[in-house]
This record gives sequence, structure tokens and C-alpha cells, in this order.
Amino acid sequence: MLHSDLHPTRWTLSDDDAPLLSHLTDRPFATALRREKTYAASHGTVKETVTEAERVPLTEVSGTEDAVTLSGGGHSLEIRVSPCDGGAELRFTGEPGWAYEFRLPAFKGEAVFGGGEQYRQLDLRGERVVNFVSEHIKASTILEKDLLPKALYREKPHSEIGSYAPMPVFVTDRGRLFLFDTEADGVSRFGADCFRFTFDACPRRLLLLRAGSYAALSALLASHVPNRQYVPDWCRDGMILGVQGGTKRVLDKANALLDAGARLSAVWCQDWCGQLRTVMGQQVWWNWEADEKLYPDLRGAIERLRARGVRFLAYINPYLVKDSRLYTLCRDKGWLITKTDGSVYHIRSTTFAAGMLDLTNPEAARFIKDELIKKNMLDLGVSGWMADFGEYLPVDCVLHDGDPAALHNRWPVLWAKLNREAIEEYGDPDAFFFTRSGYLGVQSYAPVMWNGDQHTDLSRDYGLPCVLPASFSLGFSGVTLVHCDAGGFFSFERLKRDDELLIRWMELCAFSPLMRSHESIRPWANSQPYSPGVLPYTVRLTRLHAALAPYLRRCVEQAQSGLPALRPDFWETMDCRAHRDEYSYFLGDELFVCPVIEKDVKTRRVWLPEGDWVHLWTGTVLPGGEHLVPAPLGQTPVFYRKGSAFTEVFRAAAEAYKKER
Repeated sequence: MLHSDLHPTRWTLSDDDAPLLSHLTDRPFATALRREKTYAASHGTVKETVTEAERVPLTEVSGTEDAVTLSGGGHSLEIRVSPCDGGAELRFTGEPGWAYEFRLPAFKGEAVFGGGEQYRQLDLRGERVVNFVSEHIKASTILEKDLLPKALYREKPHSEIGSYAPMPVFVTDRGRLFLFDTEADGVSRFGADCFRFTFDACPRRLLLLRAGSYAALSALLASHVPNRQYVPDWCRDGMILGVQGGTKRVLDKANALLDAGARLSAVWCQDWCGQLRTVMGQQVWWNWEADEKLYPDLRGAIERLRARGVRFLAYINPYLVKDSRLYTLCRDKGWLITKTDGSVYHIRSTTFAAGMLDLTNPEAARFIKDELIKKNMLDLGVSGWMADFGEYLPVDCVLHDGDPAALHNRWPVLWAKLNREAIEEYGDPDAFFFTRSGYLGVQSYAPVMWNGDQHTDLSRDYGLPCVLPASFSLGFSGVTLVHCDAGGFFSFERLKRDDELLIRWMELCAFSPLMRSHESIRPWANSQPYSPGVLPYTVRLTRLHAALAPYLRRCVEQAQSGLPALRPDFWETMDCRAHRDEYSYFLGDELFVCPVIEKDVKTRRVWLPEGDWVHLWTGTVLPGGEHLVPAPLGQTPVFYRKGSAFTEVFRAAAEAYKKER
């Protein structure tokens, strides 16, 4: 039961005697701030400079138990308090133009997770978490890896790594959940004595929830922020092959893999609309209509692929490359964001400029849905696409409607919403898309997210390993279906993947909700699923993934109720102190996966959860605890619960991997 204890100098809020909030004169729950902020943006990465001009602690308490006013220095914050399932909801009315800082109690040794997509580490205690959507990758880091000897490269800490999808949602291993309902730029600090949350504008509300398990907390979160993620059944027929280069090359590569015995559910051709060669490599020509020179008779090719059970996926983002046909059309219609002088506000991606479609303009939004998505993709036979970007909205641009600074974090959700509406209006239940950027509520629109653009290496800051903390953090934040590019994306000079890295990455993706490869930004320099040394593993791992379909369907069903498909090793116990391996994970309830994230590994040390576990590859039963197990290339250590209802599915998956053609 919710209890509010209100006095002129203090206020405490508790649920069944468990403290939710504590306000004292010398430790106020809320402080009003006047801050001056400047932004410097480059290729989606934004550097903020903040100067605090005024700080007004709201120390005085008045009102009633369900209508509290905190005031001080001529300022006030009105708070409506109401019970909700699992805790309390606080609705705020603050003063326009002011920032607010909120203080919540912290417990000794309490670990904190979530905050949207956080790549470097899972426990955020002692860290500073920025609530501002931005580009994750920095060109300077890529250059460091290329120019410095490997031994001299310093892997970047959490504080230096941005996020495509931050979210003001946090969960602790004491069974607490905090959700600030706001799009405002902000920062959260998880100190030893308290947790502080600062936002440039007053949040609409704060949820303070409690539960005895992460599963229960996830269900509570989903009741407040609905999860509508999904993966179409056909996606589980095998791997989505990332391939590009035109009609002939795509058909040749897909058919060769199929003839070799691989299972493909689709091909994903990001350059369906044309190619643009830059200093970074092979990029997409951002003009969202089929390139008839590169992809002659694309409709016929899509039909021929479908005859072999393979779908066709495309690519789109909310930009148009400067001077393309669609750029000129939308510029003349006034559908691109502008500068204050009325000129088009150009965004730079690597070396080329593009105009950004104004998602707040109803005519532009209708054009995107009706022409670019429905006509140019769905009518063509496209079954899905990467809905890329969404994180670059400049805070100093001019929009058809709204303040860009206030909409910056919301922008990727608007982008996902528009794509989802196009599919639902078209009425194709088998179509889907995946996004990399997001914010609170994106799980209501994006069917699946992916972890963005990783480096083609094993570094823990930007390479293969970072996708796991990122996926777990998103799961704690309510985004339950996440996957990654098998093989990574960014490659430059010496930074490139070999056969071993790609195979290890495909192992991970085979045990995930969606298995999809990427040729990278430099396909010619990187190992591919169809490379001779990789092909036998591609065949085996795609067959295994397809054989897991009944179990993966169950994982997706659970995800729609708020349970993340990928969960950290301490998920069941809630005890982060037992977190022995930050990269092992549960896939659903019944599988425990221990990916190999080091080079030239033949064995791997694993820490199995409580209970008896069956080694997928040998059938050996092992008890919970520490073990050294074989990890040959192609067979990352994977275990299923002894007595699982999916035992036959897991056995069939192992046999599908092992059998000859």
C-alpha cells in the first residue's frame, strides 16, 4: 500500500514500507535549475557545453498526501501522487524555461541497469548516463585503430561512448524501477549516496515501481509503455543475407548459398536505390526508388527469389542525398528541414551532404508513407527494410511544427512510428523493419531493433562484445527484441574482419531473435558468409537457426509481454554480485549461450546458472557452476535446461548443424 508522510520540512513516500522517495530540507527531492547550453554537432555526434546559472533547491513542503507542492526561492513544483500497480506515479507541473534535478535514495552496493542502449558496461553505478540521442561511432576511434599498433589502442570507457537509443528508464538489483516520462535532454548520475536525474525541462511524470523479479518489473514496464515488437515467422527460415552490388550479383550469391545447403529467409540489399563511393567505402545513394541501372528487372528478381523461399529486404532513412531526384522534389515542396534563413539544412554523412525530411510536416509524412514506402518498396514486393538513422536532428533547425531541441530525442520514435503506420495502412502482416536509433516508446512501433554500426573487430568498446551489454540494457529499458549485424559494419584500412571473426559473430546471431549478416562498408576487404573458408559454417549455422524456429517463436511471444529475448546471466537470481560473465546470456528461459569473444580460442570458461544443463553439442549434462568446455570454431558453448519442453527442438538444431549435405 502506498503511504505518504508529509511535514513542512520533510516528505517520504513508501510502498509496503519500502522507501520510494525521501525529501529533507538538506537533501531535497527536487531542485530548479537555470542552465545555459550550447551544442556543437559533427556527423551526428554532439558535444554539449553546459553552464549552470542558477540553482534553487525546492526545500519547503505543503499540500496533501496526493497533491504535494515543493517550493523555494519563489519557485514551485506541483506533484500529483497516485498509486499504480507496483508502486507510485508522480505527475509534475513545473515552471517553463527551467531545468529540474531529482534526487532518489540509493542503497549500498545497489547495481543499476538500463538507460536505453549502453554499450560498454551493464552496471551503471558510479557512472554518468547522458539522455541525448546521438551517433554512437566516432571517426577518430576508427582512425586510432588504423594508425596505432594494436597494443597501444586504448579501449574507450563508458563515459566516452554515445548512444543511438538512450532512455530515461532504470532498473536496480534491489527490484526498483525509475521511469521519467520526458523527451528533454538530460543526464543521470549514480553516486554512492544517491541517484540524481537532471533534465532540461520538467518531466511529465515519474514512475517509481517495485517487484521481486526482473520478469515482474518487465511486465510492469510493458503495462505503462506497450511493447508491440514482432518478428515475422518467415524470418526464422534461416539467415537474412546482407548482399549488394546489383541484380546479377545478388541472385548469384543467394543461389550459390542455397545450392550449398544454406537456409536463407531473405536477402537484404541496402543499395537497391543505388551506390555512392566515398573515402569510407561503399555507401548507399540516398534516393528511395529502385536504381534501374544497378538493379534491372528488380521486380522479376524478387519473384525469382520468392520462388526459392527467399524474401527481399531494402533500406531507407529520413534523408535524401543532395541533388538526387527525390531531394530536388522534396526541396521544392518545402518538405526538408531548413535553417533560420530558409535554406535547406544539410546533414553530412562521411563526405556527402543530404537534406532531412521534415517528419512534422503532414504532407512530407504522407509522401514518405504513400510514395517512398508503399509504392516504391511494398508494391515492388519488398518484405522489409532497415529504417536507418533518426538521431541527427539538429537542435537549431527550423521545423514545420515544433521546437527541434524539444523534439530531438523524440525524432527516432517519430521515424519508427511513420514506418509502422505505413505497414499497417498497407495491410501486409508479413512485412517488418528494423531500426538502430530510438527513445522511450520506440518499442511500440519498431518491430525489431539492431545494435547499430559496430567495428569489424573484437574490441570491447565498439566491436562484437559491445552488442551484448547494449542488448541487455535495452531489455531492461523495455525494448525486448534486438539483434546485430553479423560481422559488424565499420571497416577502414587495417580494421577489417577475417573468417574467424565472422564465424564467431554468426554463432552469436544464430542464437538470437534474428540472424542477419552485413557485407560491411568495404565488402571487398572483409570476409563474407559466402567466402570459401566461411561457407561451410554459414551452411551449418543457418540450418541450426532455422531448426530453432519453434523455440524462437516462443521467445518472441514472451518479448511482446515485456520479457527481453536476451537476458544477462544473473537475470533469474537478480543478484548482480553473481555476474561472473558479462557476455554470457539467456536466450529466453531455456537456453544459456556463452559467445566466444576472443581470437584463437579453442576452449571457454563458463559459469552455468543453478540447475542441470545439457551441452548442446555433446549432450553432456553439467551442473550449475564453473566449467571449462570445448569451443571449436562454429560451436560456441551453448546449453539447455535438462528436462526442457523444447529438448527435441534443441536436439534437432544440433543435428541440423552436424549433418552432411
